[in-house]
Amino acid sequence: MTQSQETGQAPPGASTGEAKDAQDELPLVDVEELPGGARAALEAVLMVADAPVPTERLAVALGLPAGEVRDLLEEISDEYRGELGGRPRGFELRRGAEGWRIYSSTAHGDVVGRFVLDGQTARLSQAALETLAVIAYRQPVTRGQVSAVRGVNVDGVVRTLLTRGLIAEIEQDPATGAVLFGTTGYFLERMGYDSLDELPPLAPHLPDLDALESLD
Repeated sequence: MTQSQETGQAPPGASTGEAKDAQDELPLVDVEELPGGARAALEAVLMVADAPVPTERLAVALGLPAGEVRDLLEEISDEYRGELGGRPRGFELRRGAEGWRIYSSTAHGDVVGRFVLDGQTARLSQAALETLAVIAYRQPVTRGQVSAVRGVNVDGVVRTLLTRGLIAEIEQDPATGAVLFGTTGYFLERMGYDSLDELPPLAPHLPDLDALESLD
């Protein structure tokens, strides 16, 4: 059995219609009859998710109304944080810009960091942070425009940000053909924002892109 068959997702390259047909072929399951009921089924799905999952997609997987699933998610999130009288857990269920996902507890970030990094540092360099800030506030933006703002070549830094999943190639500039970059949903998660509208008002201090168009 392939991974796509196990998860009920369409294989790479499959159309939306093919994905729906594949899902329709899966046996119907009454989650209330499973051990732990709908709540346990929801936790099981979240444990295998490698990216945030929207409430609506979780509702489809469980065969339950979206409102009921949303209430369960909120309840589980509160319980994991110890807000319902139980002990705080070492993990959290958080809702980000692109959906719900289970994370290690922020309170234990230092311990997790030591385990994962084993003495190495995962902090972005000052150059990477500055480049990320320009992209975040001026997106969509080309590599040449970012270089013009920073006054240095940013090719290596952009590759680092792409590898980290903090930025992505969005489209091409129709006028010049240059690749336009923007931040990702993962960037919003790491910043703790639901949308780019929550970014602090820094943009007025950056040069206007109209003055940089000739630099691509």
